[in-house]
This record gives sequence, C-alpha cells and structure tokens, in this order.
Amino acid sequence: MAPSAMNQWTKSLSDAQPVSYWLDDPGRPRPEPALTGDEQCDLLVVGGGYSGLWTALLAKERDPDRDVVLVEGREVGWAASGRNGGFCAASLTHGFANGLSRWPDEIGQLEELGARNLDAIEEAVARYSLDCDFERSGEIDVATEPYQAEELRETYEAMSRLGLADDIELLDADAVREQVDSPTFTGGLWDRRGVALLHPAKLAWGLKRACLSLGVRVYEHTPALSLTPRGAGMGVRTPYGRILARRVALGTNVFPSLVRRVRSYTVPVYDYALMTEPLSATQLASIGWKNRQGLGDCANQFHYFRLSADNRILWGGYDAVYPYGGRVRAEYDDRPETYAKLAGHFFRCFPQLEGLRFTHAWGGAIDTCSRFSAFFGTAHKGRVAYAAGYTGLGVGTTRFGADVMLDLLAGERTERTALEMVRTKPLPFPPEPFAWTGIALTKWSLARADANGGRRNAWLKVMDRLGLGFDS
Repeated sequence: MAPSAMNQWTKSLSDAQPVSYWLDDPGRPRPEPALTGDEQCDLLVVGGGYSGLWTALLAKERDPDRDVVLVEGREVGWAASGRNGGFCAASLTHGFANGLSRWPDEIGQLEELGARNLDAIEEAVARYSLDCDFERSGEIDVATEPYQAEELRETYEAMSRLGLADDIELLDADAVREQVDSPTFTGGLWDRRGVALLHPAKLAWGLKRACLSLGVRVYEHTPALSLTPRGAGMGVRTPYGRILARRVALGTNVFPSLVRRVRSYTVPVYDYALMTEPLSATQLASIGWKNRQGLGDCANQFHYFRLSADNRILWGGYDAVYPYGGRVRAEYDDRPETYAKLAGHFFRCFPQLEGLRFTHAWGGAIDTCSRFSAFFGTAHKGRVAYAAGYTGLGVGTTRFGADVMLDLLAGERTERTALEMVRTKPLPFPPEPFAWTGIALTKWSLARADANGGRRNAWLKVMDRLGLGFDS
C-alpha cells in the first residue's frame, strides 16, 4: 500500500467516532432498573440481545400467563445486537452452501423453516409497530474474481436442482453492475426475498418495549453470576439479588456460558465496520443501488455493505480477529489498523465516491463455532436450555433459536427439535495454544486462497474433510 494512498484513505476517517452508528442515537431508551432483592418466575431469560428478547417475547405469546423475567448485564442491545450490519437473513445455516454441505438431507426443510422464520419477523415488526427501518430488499452475493463467479453459478445450479431457486437470480457482470456499479464486480447471485435490512439497535429496543408491554419484567445492569439447581427449579445469583426460576433460557452467546461445558464450542471473533456520511443524490446516482439490496462479496475474507435509511453506506468485515485465549475485552473493540484497511477497500470498490467521509468506526465480538451456524442443547435435567454459535447471522436466526429453546424447555418433539442440526453439536475448539495456532493457520490459508484463485491448500482441505473452519 503506497504511503500517499494510505494518507488519502485515512483522511476519510479523521472525523469518525469510535462508536456504533446504530447505538449513537438520541432516541436510545433509558435502561430498566437493576434487580435488587429476590425474584421468582416461571421462566428466566439471561441476556438482553436478540436471542434473549425473542425468547421472552415468544414465551409470552405461547402462554400469556407465563411469568417471565429477563436479565441483562449491561443494557439491552448494547453488544452484537446493537452493532451488527443489520442483515436479517432467512438462512438458518450461514448460507445455502454451508447448509447443503452439512445437512444435505434436511436442506429443503431448513430453507423452508428459515423463510417462515423471516416472514414471522416481518409480521412481528408490523404487529408490535417495531420502528426499525425494516426493508425486505434482498441481498446480492457479488463476485470480484472469475472463480467466485463460477462458484456462484454452481450454487445457483445446486439450488435449481433442489427446487430452491424461485426467488434467486444469477447475474453476469453487466447485470450486477446495473444494480450496483463497482468496477470490481464480475457477477452476482441475487436473493430477492431471503434477506431484509433493518436498524439493528432499534430492533432490540423495539423488542424490549414489546416484551414490557406483554408483562415481561426486564432488569438491566443485572449480570447473572451463577446458575445452580434449587429444588425443582434453578437459582441464579445477581450482584444485588437472587432469582428462583422453574426454567432458564441462556442467550449469552459470545459471553461465557453459565453452563461451563458449552464454553469450548465457541470462540469470540472481533468484527469491524465503518459508516459513511449520507450520500448526496449525485453520489448515490454514481453507484446506482436503486433497489437497496444488501451486498456481500464472496472472498474468504469478505466484506458486507448496505445502505442505511438515510443513504449512508455501512462497510464492514474482512478482518476477523481472534484474541489469544478467547478473551472478550473492551480494548479490542477499537482497531485503527483495520479501519484504515477497510477504508482502502471501500474506495477500491467505489472509486466514484472519492472524498466521502466516514462518521463512525467500531468493532466488537461475536461468537463463532466450528460449523458456522447455531447449536442448541439443555442442561440440569432439561431445566436449562441454550443456543449459541450464530457466527454473524443472528439477526434473524436468533428468533428460530428462541423457538428451539422454548421447545426444549417444554420437552416437546417438534419439527424444529427433530432436525439433525438441532440434535447435534459442532466439534469443540481445542485448548490454547492449539486453538490460537489452528485459527491463525486457517486465517493465513484463507488469505492465500483469496490471492490464488480460490485454490485451497492442504490445511484447508483437511479442515474441509473434518467439517471444521473459522468464520465471522
């Protein structure tokens, strides 16, 4: 990278605030008071991100008389739920290709369940008047190299053979650039109905309001410190009180699970994003984007990007940083070297936007597992359920995970709990230093593959055979 180019790109970051654009909102609601004293309930939900919020909401929808309490260690939506890209995907499996490779006999059913889940989210947005800028605008996976365009063609053909391509369109270079004009685009796969875009923090805040309206008692700044059996139920200790619950649902995701044996199945990955100032009408016309789809490129080290309601561009991804020991720390949330790299990539993708400034630059941890998609389970004789490992696709799939946790806590065999995806676990990550070494080698190999026409080296081929990987 030439120094002059670096200076040009970094100048675009000079006014960027190191905070999530979505959370930097004067309409951010005040937190609910912390729990002091003792509580009892039928269902305790731990975690105030999407996973916990959907679980509490669906629990009340299933049984309005159920007594539900939700506790959040800081404020609702402050972590991954308030800083993600706002892509709400139907896929439950981190994309069709990943689902097909892992659960080929269930892929049709998984795709159908995912589509129904996204429809249900859209219905909830309308029913509860969730003001979250929801747009069912779809997404285009874009190729920036010839081999990626061929991979997209193969994916489209596989979907067609299975009868799953009704709302999917394969685009050549001219067709994709007619939608969004970048000189780097060589092809695309447009999913017209399978992705919605939204304001992620407003979704979390809206779900909190909906939960409160149904009678859920929400306590913020109330971390759950321990989980132990108490008679026929469970006891949870908090800094200033205790909660006795018949059942507990854990939606803590990247944070250490209160069920210790679950911890080895996930590692934290730090993901970073930039947000531009609003585009002028001229700037927007220079890139097209009339249909406002979400976009993601097809490299192993990929970018995701989209328009906000006020025509800013969110540009994120590429670096997926794993800290040694899997520590989740606030000092990892800000990474100027990644911001500079992302800014350079942005202007390479959209050179016609030279001079545009970034107003926000932020990062944070998400959880990933070795199969890239959520896993589920129970503990303490079925009195505790958990879901984790969403690997960056939790905006939509956490609602499905909430239904799974409620099914498991009820002891019900449903279409969801019968799935192999639900009944099985990913392989756990090894202890340190093996986890860090393996992840570092995998990341190096993925970067090499991106630079060498997608050709995967011996290490990646072994990982593929074992069904292992590392992603964000």
